[in-house]
Amino acid sequence: MTRTLFIDGSASDSYELGTIKMRLLATADRTDGLFAMGEFAGGEGPWTVPHVHKKSEESFYVMDGLFTFTIGTDDIEAGPGSFIVVPRGLNHVMRAGPDGGRLLTLWTPGGLEAMFIELSRMPVDSLRDPEVRKALSLRFDSIPS
Repeated sequence: MTRTLFIDGSASDSYELGTIKMRLLATADRTDGLFAMGEFAGGEGPWTVPHVHKKSEESFYVMDGLFTFTIGTDDIEAGPGSFIVVPRGLNHVMRAGPDGGRLLTLWTPGGLEAMFIELSRMPVDSLRDPEVRKALSLRFDSIPS
């Protein structure tokens, strides 16, 4: 990437994913594929299904709320200011605490954000449906486990 990237959050697109909402801050097409970033906010409970990425890392910065990240066999309790990096190849899932929460997600390389856009066009809560996620894993690097 040879140009400066400026993100105007007020112009970001938002997507409803059932239990959570995503706002895309940076997409792979704007970062020459290097990364993508989204802001997620939602209520209590699991936000996704257990899954693994073979070709990408996923990182989370907790802005509000309390989360439990299960990465491999480890449970990590994370509150505001916590930064979690999930290396490729590790099974993971997250759950928001009683008041829900908000976090930033960074995908490196970019591209996985397209899966969430597609999920937003599907029936409510497809994000947490293992069968839907299995079908999408044929095109995206997010494989339910």
